[in-house]
Amino acid sequence: MIEASAAPSPDGALPKTYDPAATEARWQAAWEEAGAFHPDPGAGGEPFAVVIPPPNVTGSLHMGHGFETALIDTIVRFQRLQGRNVLCLPGTDHASIAVQTILEKQIKAEGGSKDDLGRDAFLERAWAWKGESGGTIVGQLRRLGYSVDWRRERFTLDPGLSAAVVEAFVRLHEQGLIYRGEYLVNWCPASGSAVSDLEVEMKELDGHLWHFRYPLSGGAAADGTDHLVVATTRPETLLGDTGVAVHPTDPRYAALVGQTITLPLVGRQIPIVADEHVDPAFGTGCVKVTPAHDPNDFAIGSRHGLPLITVMAKDGSMNAAAGRFAGLDRFEARKAVVAAMEAEGFLVKVEPHRHSVPFSDRGKVPVEPLLSTQWFVRAEPLAARCREALNGGAPRFVPERWEKVYRDWLTDIRDWCISRQLWWGHRIPAWFVVSETGGVITEATPYVVARDAAQAAAKAEAAHGAASRAAGRALQLEQDPDVLDTWFSSGLWPFSTLGWPETEAADLARWYPTSVLVTGFDIIFFWVARMTMLAGAMQPLGAGKAWMPFADVMIHGLVRDENNRKMSKSAGNGIDPLPLIERYGADALRFALVREVAGAGQDIRLDYDRNDGSSATVEAARNFANKLWNATRFALMNLGGETPASLGAPDPAHLQLADRWILSRLERVKRETAERYASYGLGEAAKGLYEFAWNEVCDWTIELLKRRLNPRPAAEGEPLTAEVLADQRVARQVLAKVLAELLVLLHPLMPHLSEELWHGLTGTPEGTFLALQPWPAADSAALDQALEASFAELIEATRVVRNLRAVAGLKPSQGAPVLFITGRQELAAVLREGSDDITTLTKAESVTVLDPAAAAARPAARALAAVSGELQVLLPLEGLVDLDALRARLEKDIAKATKEISGLAGRLANPNFAGKAPPEVVAECQANLAEAEAQAALARQRLVDLGD
Repeated sequence: MIEASAAPSPDGALPKTYDPAATEARWQAAWEEAGAFHPDPGAGGEPFAVVIPPPNVTGSLHMGHGFETALIDTIVRFQRLQGRNVLCLPGTDHASIAVQTILEKQIKAEGGSKDDLGRDAFLERAWAWKGESGGTIVGQLRRLGYSVDWRRERFTLDPGLSAAVVEAFVRLHEQGLIYRGEYLVNWCPASGSAVSDLEVEMKELDGHLWHFRYPLSGGAAADGTDHLVVATTRPETLLGDTGVAVHPTDPRYAALVGQTITLPLVGRQIPIVADEHVDPAFGTGCVKVTPAHDPNDFAIGSRHGLPLITVMAKDGSMNAAAGRFAGLDRFEARKAVVAAMEAEGFLVKVEPHRHSVPFSDRGKVPVEPLLSTQWFVRAEPLAARCREALNGGAPRFVPERWEKVYRDWLTDIRDWCISRQLWWGHRIPAWFVVSETGGVITEATPYVVARDAAQAAAKAEAAHGAASRAAGRALQLEQDPDVLDTWFSSGLWPFSTLGWPETEAADLARWYPTSVLVTGFDIIFFWVARMTMLAGAMQPLGAGKAWMPFADVMIHGLVRDENNRKMSKSAGNGIDPLPLIERYGADALRFALVREVAGAGQDIRLDYDRNDGSSATVEAARNFANKLWNATRFALMNLGGETPASLGAPDPAHLQLADRWILSRLERVKRETAERYASYGLGEAAKGLYEFAWNEVCDWTIELLKRRLNPRPAAEGEPLTAEVLADQRVARQVLAKVLAELLVLLHPLMPHLSEELWHGLTGTPEGTFLALQPWPAADSAALDQALEASFAELIEATRVVRNLRAVAGLKPSQGAPVLFITGRQELAAVLREGSDDITTLTKAESVTVLDPAAAAARPAARALAAVSGELQVLLPLEGLVDLDALRARLEKDIAKATKEISGLAGRLANPNFAGKAPPEVVAECQANLAEAEAQAALARQRLVDLGD
């Protein structure tokens, strides 16, 4: 235990109690006001860049943000300490669907609609909302101490980024990689827009499987078959069936392939086709084919030339092609179709069926696969370039296993629908020549793609002007009303944020390609792959130069709740990081999250008490912060008003054993920590620093230094000798060096606390920041592996002595002789050299180190004994304790352990427990039994050692 009360406090000492809120707010403001993280592209140092994954402007801080922020900030702060020219660039995404959904709800509550407002007024309102509410997530990220360059903050609808989006669209169109066509898309009837696969959430629902009879058109076949039975979960779509498929090798239906059936309720004759997609073992082996309403059916229809019949409108109601069911909502139509099929004798049976249903994440309704004319990106040519780069090792995935996921996404890839039927977003830079189609946009309306309206007019004039004038028409253009998928703009994020398409932009030239992308595994395709594909197409630095947008991709896991469940809004089990920050501090939360990481890419679990809002894990991190605070206060009280700089480096010739040990450990931890930070082993770095700081620095080194920092004269009133004063200075030098360098090592993980303590320890003016200091210089001469191993044995020997004193019931102030017996000369030498330290730590009356032969020649004494490795430890007790009372206590311990052994053994012998209890419960019982048996054996041996 560190007690910061050994000497008077110098002026400017740290407050007695650590106040995370005030400390964090002060340093966040100081860093930002000074532009500490605003790098100059013209400055020296190897470039290192990270562009943070842009959170939605609609968002608020959740634990996933907190975890990702802690990881990214740890990485970039370490790189600054390594002397690199670091850019960490923040920003937010405009979140088309989310923002539009929020605004439409607001307008609806006011009794209006967006169409009543009109596009321009709606967008004015959207920008006003963004100005008022859009900065919430940014302010919350600041609370975490994110060392990003807020002066370079980007928003995906900023003018510069918007220009990049237009340029990318035009270039892709010119390369033949963007086209307009009619294909199946995920359609959200609630938002009235196509949505990406990422915006679709699969939900398990209890539904039904309806089996229907489809009659053969030509009557019964030779074997008497007069119908096929198909099963479906969406009966309303049968109105758009244009075929029935069976497997080519299915003998049950081989003779029927090529014949037709008559579609019930509709009367349309549709063919029976053979297709390998059909699973003959599922259901009856017959599949209804509705190419306009199912992606798999669309593929079957394409292979067999089946027509596409759309029976549903984009608002989710049935259209005219649905015949008598036209105008019904899709779910009302489902009931009506089933009732009609039953009435006309086509319903065979209905089965309960639990299945996955795709829901629109924003609209909160089931999506419909619908045919729609949209803009698409040809994905395969882009993916091919990325697969080739991956074969060359770019990018490098950490952990490596995620490379396969990335590669799989890039294989057999589908074209990407990039248009959305929304108003908030990047409007598609295409202009329709509506004068050619009666002033309205139709499927046949010609269009031009251009960077702006003037260029569009020039292109339209060149293509259609002469013909229009000849026909007596004036050219009339109308820009496509749709906007681009937000993933299109965020796919340009690594270079659009750095100034592209201006290839001479200073930031782009200095920091592109970026160094590492830190993101979750769930968007490897939706974001990571799209960034690499678009970078390959755009070649941001020009042809022949590096284009892969990042060297490394560090994939992190999820933060799971206290029950190890994935956090989600639907489950209602999210943990809000802000109350934890207010309770324990941002540094405590950051450290707790990173320390929980067992390996890169692994999920972590955060314990949380929902009754009182506490977290034992974060509280432990806060306690660690308090430990560091008290250690630094202790140092300030005992450095004689000096700083690490004024004290200077300790002279190796005057170091004591414990000094050489802790300086060797410091050097090793510096190296290990740097390697872990650099290789993204952040969890291992946090664990290693925690153990080093808490155990080796605070619990051992500071305790060992106390007597030397505050020495007493040989006699009352006598001055301290020169030798003692010199040793005091060495002790101060060692303490100052270890703490100062430890704070630098901890800075990436706990930036506010380390900044505060470093300033207090070093006396550095506030305009100079620890965040911008160099990593501690290497000191290879300090490394001594043999000493570290031997001193670890000395520490363990000290623990053994303390345990024996506790067993004996000695008072803390009561001295007792300690005897060590070992045949290892190097260990004996360390114990002898460290005898003063052992005496201090164990209140030993004397410390004697003997070899086995010398120990055997000594008279036998009643003592408690223990063994630690190759060391025997004896604590003689003659005249120090009441031996009869000690024997009685040991006998009581034996009786208690024996009773516990009997109970545990009986429990394990019971077949009902051993065979039926959870394995972890049985294992815990077995471990408790082994522990009880060991304790009983130890107590019996100690009785023997005490003799009669």
